[in-house]
Amino acid sequence: MKILVCISHVPDTTSKIAFTDNNTKLETSGVQYIIGPYDDYALARAVELKESSGASITVLNVGLAETEPTIRKALAIGADEAIRVNAFPTDSLFVATQIAEQAKNYDLILMGRESIDFNSGVVHAMVGEILGIPSVSPVMKLDIDGTKVTMTKEIEGGKEQVESNLPLVAGCQEPIAEWKIPNMRGIMSARTKPLKIVEPKGIEAISINKKFELPAPKSAVKMISADNVVELVTRLKTEAKVL
Repeated sequence: MKILVCISHVPDTTSKIAFTDNNTKLETSGVQYIIGPYDDYALARAVELKESSGASITVLNVGLAETEPTIRKALAIGADEAIRVNAFPTDSLFVATQIAEQAKNYDLILMGRESIDFNSGVVHAMVGEILGIPSVSPVMKLDIDGTKVTMTKEIEGGKEQVESNLPLVAGCQEPIAEWKIPNMRGIMSARTKPLKIVEPKGIEAISINKKFELPAPKSAVKMISADNVVELVTRLKTEAKVL
């Protein structure tokens, strides 16, 4: 079985975010980048499938040269080879088109349910549509028996059991697998694993980001004595307006 794991290159959630050029671009200096957390779950499940069935894993990223350390980390975790589509990920359709172009010969395409930078959560569905194969998300559990895939996906207010045949696209989330930390052997071997760079398929972005802005700062916390119930109720009514 051939598995393709699509990973995003996103700012660490602990990084301080700022914008430049009149709030039209992300200020990248000083920002630590990581594999998208949901993509980490997808990669971890792929490694488990590799260990249990001998599957091969290719990681794919749509990004410029600065994403290669993130790709090498994925190789250190357990992927066998990598592909980088040499393009800035302008929008969801552009990314999905590039993934689909490289994913035609894979049995299982895994990725996170969404990236944590733009949170669009639609790339997996677009890839499935372009390739004409099923797409399921968000997947919390995934098991394979031959060409049959059994999944548990999250739905509003509960869970749903889903079955499909390979090939398949799945958007993953916890608790599909435990995150894996690369060991020294994996880090050393990742240096020599093949990383193929391909040029993007020509397609124009259908959307652009005109401006970014930070969320409004949180108001100060007001401490009220546990004995002062009257003041607490008054503030909940007049300030918080939750009563």
